[in-house]
Amino acid sequence: MLQTHSNTPPWDGRTIVLVGLMGVGKSTVGRRLAHRLNLPFVDADTEIEAAAGLSIPEIFDRFGEAHFRDGERRVIHRLIDGTTKVIATGGGAFMQDETRAMILSQTYAIWLDADPAVLADRVQRRDTRPLLRNRDPVEVLTDLAATRNPVYALAPVRIESRDAPHEVTVDAILKVLKT
Repeated sequence: MLQTHSNTPPWDGRTIVLVGLMGVGKSTVGRRLAHRLNLPFVDADTEIEAAAGLSIPEIFDRFGEAHFRDGERRVIHRLIDGTTKVIATGGGAFMQDETRAMILSQTYAIWLDADPAVLADRVQRRDTRPLLRNRDPVEVLTDLAATRNPVYALAPVRIESRDAPHEVTVDAILKVLKT
């Protein structure tokens, strides 16, 4: 369930940023973690939509992924403002060099990881994921995991999100944070 790097620093009260593939539970786990820590919770995707006045699929359709990623980077930079909180990022945020460097240097990054089959089951419940449109979710998520997991592994903490209640994942994170 829990894997940390040998040099995992203890949580020092910095903002906690959750990274990982779509469907891993970053938003749901993030809300519950923030509640348990008595911290504010922010979903970066929700903030991006508010800033753009468009949904994420609309941003992708109208302007493309590069435009979306630029806005995402700017929003995450704004959210990492020195006020401790829990932030859930979109699945591709950590893949962007500048965004990843900012997250790693200024926050406490936690990678939520799950098997692609578990993720596919979760994401098929809603049709809001631009990268999955008209494609097989297991195939897409398996390909994304192969590409993205080595980058997500740069986060100092890895927590496995299994097909279990979200509180199990929250408890595993709290154990790492030693609270």
